[in-house]
Amino acid sequence: MILACLAVGLAYAWLLYSKRTPWPTPINYLLAALRLVVVSALCFLLLGPLVRYVANTTVKPTIVFAVDNSQSVALFSDSSQLQQAATRLEAMRQKLADEGYLTQVRTLNTPAQNQETLSGIPYTSETTNLSQLLSEVQQEHAGQNLAGVILLSDGIANQGISPTYTSFSYPIYPVAVGDTIPKKDVLVASLRYNKVNYSGNRFPLEVELQHEGFGGTSATIVLQENGKTIEQRTVTLPANQALLQVPFRVLAGGVGKRHYQVQVLPLTGEFTTLNNTKHAYIDVVKGKIKVLVAAAAPHPDLKAIRAAIESNENYETTLFIPSLTTLRQQDYDVALLHQLPGRVSGGQEALEYVRQKKLPVLYILGPQSDLGAYNRLNAGITISTNGQTDEVTPVASGNFSTFKLPEGAADRLQQYPPVRVPFGETRLAANTEIILYQQVGRVRTDKPLLAVQTAGDQRHATLLASGTWQWRITEAANNNGQPEVYDKLITNLIQLLSAPRNKKRLNVYPTQEEYTSSDEIRFNAEAYNEALEPIYGQNITLRITGEDGQARSFTFANGEDQTGVNIGSLAGGRYTYTATASINGQQQQDKGEFVVQELQLEALNAVADHTLLYQLASNTNSRVYYPAQLGQLEQDILNADQKDIIYSSEELNELVDQKWLFFLLLGLVCVEWFVRKYNGSY
Repeated sequence: MILACLAVGLAYAWLLYSKRTPWPTPINYLLAALRLVVVSALCFLLLGPLVRYVANTTVKPTIVFAVDNSQSVALFSDSSQLQQAATRLEAMRQKLADEGYLTQVRTLNTPAQNQETLSGIPYTSETTNLSQLLSEVQQEHAGQNLAGVILLSDGIANQGISPTYTSFSYPIYPVAVGDTIPKKDVLVASLRYNKVNYSGNRFPLEVELQHEGFGGTSATIVLQENGKTIEQRTVTLPANQALLQVPFRVLAGGVGKRHYQVQVLPLTGEFTTLNNTKHAYIDVVKGKIKVLVAAAAPHPDLKAIRAAIESNENYETTLFIPSLTTLRQQDYDVALLHQLPGRVSGGQEALEYVRQKKLPVLYILGPQSDLGAYNRLNAGITISTNGQTDEVTPVASGNFSTFKLPEGAADRLQQYPPVRVPFGETRLAANTEIILYQQVGRVRTDKPLLAVQTAGDQRHATLLASGTWQWRITEAANNNGQPEVYDKLITNLIQLLSAPRNKKRLNVYPTQEEYTSSDEIRFNAEAYNEALEPIYGQNITLRITGEDGQARSFTFANGEDQTGVNIGSLAGGRYTYTATASINGQQQQDKGEFVVQELQLEALNAVADHTLLYQLASNTNSRVYYPAQLGQLEQDILNADQKDIIYSSEELNELVDQKWLFFLLLGLVCVEWFVRKYNGSY
């Protein structure tokens, strides 16, 4: 095709310049040659030729120096030996760089680009996750020339999975530090307790002691609450086993977060006392939420509803049926009235009690309900009916977001059998939201089946149907005995009704209920105007106070994107906070507390785990080195003769897209035109 293009160009030039011309013959040949080149090039471009570009990139081998900078390495390794190892590794790094290797330094909590030298690394990490460290190195160097990782570690891993269960695509050269000889030590290995307990109850707190070399020795365990000793116990450490369980029964007094400290007093000859103490933080709450279940008469609904409520261990119910049971005078948190007020006598005692105590109520209507009396209660729904009923099934409202039902709730609701509701007109108050709609056959209506008042001093909810016991049985039969949606619907309602009304105009809260001493602590804030509408840009002062009485203050503004404030990390302990802000000229305040758990994982094990390092080296076809063998490690890496890797990339582009070619042809055409005009072209 190139010959054809040249033939076209030659024919074009011959037709144009074979005639007599006013310029000399040499110029005529020059013009013909220019026309030949331009026309042939244009014809060639019409064929759509492609240009192949091949780019080669050379990547040198990389050696990563990964340092386990956990506290256990510094605590249980010889300090001079550790410093010498770091110095020799830094010298090895320089030697490898001189030999053409790329090098990086990584630690447990520091990215490669932020760590420059090995000698100045602080051994302060409170946890050791070797698997995460090595996996991150593998991910960062995916597709690159990673020649290996030199891992300085004592082999103690207390976070994540064991690195021996992970497959690595590069050789790992462990440098083993630490002491593998067991030390005489006694420590508090763990505490077992419920994090939430009820005020006035005694809860179990089990201490697990671990010892080495103290079999048959007596040890004293001290239990303190907020710095005050509440119990002390002396035990004998068994000679034939290393673990001992010591149970305590602690009285949960007051309400709020309580700080307990368990300490085993130091014994003579102990290697370290850093692991002799552990802390427990208990959230003491008010007793169980008490629900009064009152009904006009016995009904299967009562059993189903009580079972749903008591599926949450924080709730308990008391049943009252006139003429069958006696109304207990207790401090109820919420009431459930089944077909009350009713059309038959009885139930007035429960209604009067609910009115006097101003309890939030879940009304369940049915054939025995007095709808006129119910309408006078202003519970959020007004019903006008002529006594007829309709059969409906429930449909979840997509607009109700106060609480959410379990995943798949919509499908399960469709499986529920129909129930009877009053047929007629229903009117909702302005402060009422619909949770469930009525569906007649396959037609979804806009009539409520379950609705709740969400404003005002009290909350009331209304379920317009009795007979929902069939719902629970049906769901349990269809889902392996788990009526999850029914139970969650009822318990969420009880929780919503019993929750105190939040009228605060300033709401400041930590993003987590509990932190560790290595976490960064962040607070969010919400501010509201007199109409309880959210407003932003309010200047908020946050004051944090620890158990030692020391306070720290922070100032920030709340934003619509909830950026909040980051106060950094704190030492372990219980902290209280007070937030203040001036909102529209009025001083507002919010208070709370949070817990920071002191991590003591690194002090639990004083014995290095070199077995893990040997396994890790074996899995990657390497071997373990000790600080005295770093010269051999350097020679082994250099003798491995790692090669540069050349990556080639190929790219195809159309020749017509080259800009330089356009300007070249344009220049040739312009030269031809200029010469013709200059020499008297006609």
